[in-house]
Amino acid sequence: MIFHINRMTFKSDLSEEQRRAGLDLLRQAGEANPAVQSYVVGPDLGGEFEWGAVYVLEDLDGYWEYLTHPAHVRSEMNGMELIDRFEAFDITDSDDPELGDKIAKLQARNYEEHPELAELVAQVPSFTVPDTEGKQQ
Repeated sequence: MIFHINRMTFKSDLSEEQRRAGLDLLRQAGEANPAVQSYVVGPDLGGEFEWGAVYVLEDLDGYWEYLTHPAHVRSEMNGMELIDRFEAFDITDSDDPELGDKIAKLQARNYEEHPELAELVAQVPSFTVPDTEGKQQ
């Protein structure tokens, strides 16, 4: 199992309606995607971010399906402009010592295949995902 975790803080000048719309995009990314075993979207309690989302995925194939599913793509394409700060990381019960590298390569492949998304991500003031060594970049 892979627990894909996103933490974020919205831009301070957003309306409550814009914030709700951003959270709805995160919920739809979990609800509409058959690769997602379960998910939760809610406040980041005790953390340094406002909100978080956790998506439970079976394996790497499910991870790729999650990344490329239209609901997830829509959440990224429409949600990145709302974000001031974003962090993603993964937790797994896998014994594969290369899993972190494999996940990072899927993320990189996703941005390579969707340069318009990479451009949006580049505009987020603080955007952190693990690199191929599992370190935050």
